[in-house]
Amino acid sequence: MKTIFVVDDSDTNLSMAEAVLEDNYRVMTMPSASKMFTLLEKVTPDLILLDIEMPEMDGFETIQKLKNGSLWAEIPVVFLTGRDDSEVEARGLEYGAVDFVTKPFSAPVLLNRIKTHLNIDEIIRERTFQLHRLQNSIVAVLADMVENRDKGTGGHIERTSVYIKILIEEMKNRGVYAEEIRGWDVDKIISSARMHDLGKISITDVIVNKPGKLTDDEYDVMKSHAMEGERIIDEIIARTGEGDFLRNAKLFAGTHHERWDGKGYPRGLKEQEIPLQGRIMAIVDVYDALVSERPYKKAFTDDEAVDIIMQNSGTHFDPVIVEIFYNSRELIKTVKAGL
Repeated sequence: MKTIFVVDDSDTNLSMAEAVLEDNYRVMTMPSASKMFTLLEKVTPDLILLDIEMPEMDGFETIQKLKNGSLWAEIPVVFLTGRDDSEVEARGLEYGAVDFVTKPFSAPVLLNRIKTHLNIDEIIRERTFQLHRLQNSIVAVLADMVENRDKGTGGHIERTSVYIKILIEEMKNRGVYAEEIRGWDVDKIISSARMHDLGKISITDVIVNKPGKLTDDEYDVMKSHAMEGERIIDEIIARTGEGDFLRNAKLFAGTHHERWDGKGYPRGLKEQEIPLQGRIMAIVDVYDALVSERPYKKAFTDDEAVDIIMQNSGTHFDPVIVEIFYNSRELIKTVKAGL
């Protein structure tokens, strides 16, 4: 049963709302916004019926606080008001209210408005889930296309995705680059990271699968995969509209070969000019390449690979993230063994 909060300083209105709703919903009434915020620490409602004109904290102040709190921002709020005022309604919608019900309210109107908005919320959640599933499916297909062409890097995309998740979680735990990662949806970040080598689709198989060392000219062609990845993702953005997922995918694709000392490619960015996505991927990308056998080299041991990463801290890699990597090395080693 869905939970409805009713917040109103009138006992009469609270009793009326409870009588109308109690057969269909779990109703929790409270006489003030302060009481509601106290209860929100323990209970998350599916919808809030909120009076506008209340002492201490009115409805507008209350909804602003709700929308500023990440835990409660998505809860739909329906204003209860005794005023038929277009300016009040416009202000409420601007602050994030989904609807208004005029007091004294009729039972059918109140029930229909609540049902409508609860159903809309369910529809949005379902469509969002379907969109994420479609997005992940497309990414998986593209990632498979890249790996099926590059015979020497089987499983690279899956492994680097797992390593990135470990590093991001450790960064969060330690408060490293907290401002930058605070708004990250980690699942989306990891999914978008799977597209970091997308540009290899544009590189000839002769170069991608060459068993020996590349010539200088061939290496220049191979390096173009970073810009090619950006170009492909830009085309997708142009057709579908830019979102966080594609923006992050573009950053991973275009910057994972930049170096902390500015000697990387394609743009020669240095230090924090390099987006955080690229600085994280640079470490896991090199680590996985080191511990993997390739046609032109044997695999390094985990300890050897960690030593190489450490030796390149402050030159190739962001030293702050290298420390996170070092602290996570045993977990990465354990997870790698199971992949």
